[in-house]
Amino acid sequence: MSGALPDTSFDTLNIKSNQKTLMSETDSGKTFRRQIQGQRWSFTVSYPLMPRSTFAPIQAFIIKQRSQKENFTITFPSYLDAQGNENTTIDIDGFHADGAGRLKAGDFIKFSGHSKVYMIMADVTSSSNAATVTIEPPLTTALANDETVAFDDVPFTVHLTSDVQEFVANQSNNEGKPLFKYEFDVIESI
Repeated sequence: MSGALPDTSFDTLNIKSNQKTLMSETDSGKTFRRQIQGQRWSFTVSYPLMPRSTFAPIQAFIIKQRSQKENFTITFPSYLDAQGNENTTIDIDGFHADGAGRLKAGDFIKFSGHSKVYMIMADVTSSSNAATVTIEPPLTTALANDETVAFDDVPFTVHLTSDVQEFVANQSNNEGKPLFKYEFDVIESI
């Protein structure tokens, strides 16, 4: 692993769920569908115009990834933290408190023993500090007892999807110094 992306002040974040499905259709219109491979998250990250002093560490980090070779982590900005009101790192069998909205549909979670990130499919209500949590995709490996769950600042382990990275300086600030614009695509590494 080659570290964590040093700056997540994105102006655009396009999140995609990738799940391959084979489909065939008969002449009578009957369809057969089968999913293959596992689900992976991918996203396009776009930064706003920035001066070279802000851009240089990002550029150096991306070059350090050696195109698609290295894995690294991206932790989304806090506006993508869990929408629910759970407020501590929790054991899989214990919530911080009881009640509705502990976690919400659409929240990302990651179990400490997994490289995969999952999404909550339905709002979670806990009782006696426990609840049934529905996730997608299905677990890739079994959970260990007392495994912890990250629901805020969830780190995605990713790699670049292209061998070519393009860095653009196409505008200048009021002092005539170039401003850089950068966008890249990544996919979850499992």
